[in-house]
Amino acid sequence: MRARATVVWGVAVAAYVVAVLHRTSFGVMGVEAVDRFAVGATVLASFVVVQVGVYAALQVPMGLLLDRYGPRALITVGALLMAAGQLLLGVATDVPGALAARVLVGAGDAATFISVLRVVAVWFPPRRVPLVTQLTGLVGQLGQVASAVPLVAVLHLAGWTPTFVGLAAVGVVVAVAVLAGVRDAPPGTVVVRGTGGVLVPLRAVLGTPGTWLGVWSHAATQFPQTVVVLLWGFPFLTVAQGLPPGQAAAVLTVNVAAVVVAGPVIGVLTGRHPLRRSWMVLATAYAALAAWTAVLVRPGPSPLWLLVLLVAVTGVGGPASVVGFDYARTANPPHRLGTATAFVNGAGFAVSVASLLLVGVVLDAATRSGAEPLSLEAFRWGFGVLVVPWLLTVTGVLVSRARTRAALRADGVVVPPLREALGRRRRRPRARSVAASGAPPKG
Repeated sequence: MRARATVVWGVAVAAYVVAVLHRTSFGVMGVEAVDRFAVGATVLASFVVVQVGVYAALQVPMGLLLDRYGPRALITVGALLMAAGQLLLGVATDVPGALAARVLVGAGDAATFISVLRVVAVWFPPRRVPLVTQLTGLVGQLGQVASAVPLVAVLHLAGWTPTFVGLAAVGVVVAVAVLAGVRDAPPGTVVVRGTGGVLVPLRAVLGTPGTWLGVWSHAATQFPQTVVVLLWGFPFLTVAQGLPPGQAAAVLTVNVAAVVVAGPVIGVLTGRHPLRRSWMVLATAYAALAAWTAVLVRPGPSPLWLLVLLVAVTGVGGPASVVGFDYARTANPPHRLGTATAFVNGAGFAVSVASLLLVGVVLDAATRSGAEPLSLEAFRWGFGVLVVPWLLTVTGVLVSRARTRAALRADGVVVPPLREALGRRRRRPRARSVAASGAPPKG
């Protein structure tokens, strides 16, 4: 059964790799897109905004469909939607056609990741699910690597239309592979499908305290990494901190190293200590706050080691945010898992996007108040305002954790205080050694 589970997961995660490839493909073709569609930077950015907006808006609808029809159907349909979008983009010559293509890519992408997480939850033992979930995220980033190197080479060799037609063909191949290799559940498992329309399952998911613990855990750890990696890290390092572009790019790669190292560790700890998952979330959030504070309170540019530390600490937030999905998994029954996972994903994503925009708004305000654009003075205000989402999300973690533990106590599960739990662990080796020696316990 373990070999079969690995094969099913392998096919599903391959579909996720290709989904990430589709998602990031347009980002490396900005110059060619400007020439092909005769547009400026604002319209070019709108292509990505539309795609991301569709992805976020369809999270909960796709989660409801996932609970109703299962991951095999959703991953297949998602792959075909993205393939259709890439084919349309390959032949489009005007802006409306290109926008429609990105809508299709965003819709297909919205169905993929949450469906792969459903495969992991159903096919693997509960204790292994957190680790395999972390590995899913790590392997999926190969799609971004593929878009940054091989895809650009193909574009320069073959041109726009053949490149996107080729991406569409890859999507069709993946859809066929999913139909052949992915099953919704192991043989002999009774699959319970979601029912009750839209409002009933959504109300049940939102009424579960563990869902909200997942939302706030996902958001609290994800938004610092998103702010640094997705948009504001490079201008902060180059303009505000004065690093050369090559050195700044090298510093940002530390984020990748942090994700690779921290992901499996957090996955193993989550599986072994499910009652202490919130401590990993809070520790990551507090470390991010400390790193930001250390950088922003300095009167001038920070030393290189401190900037590397900031990028590394925020990078750990990526794997830590996956703990939010584990809360959704353990707090909701299987027939609502898709909806719960999608809600956690979409809500956490919304906080990250709002944080990105908030930094931009405050940077502009600081510039209008007399600060140099993207200067260290401006970024002190721009990054300083991130204390608002930090307080919001960390408070959300603490409040929802209390509500979740109250629900657990009602079900007869008591989470002991950390000091008491550590005391028990310290006493176990002594008890085992006494039992092995045959001596009576003292006291």
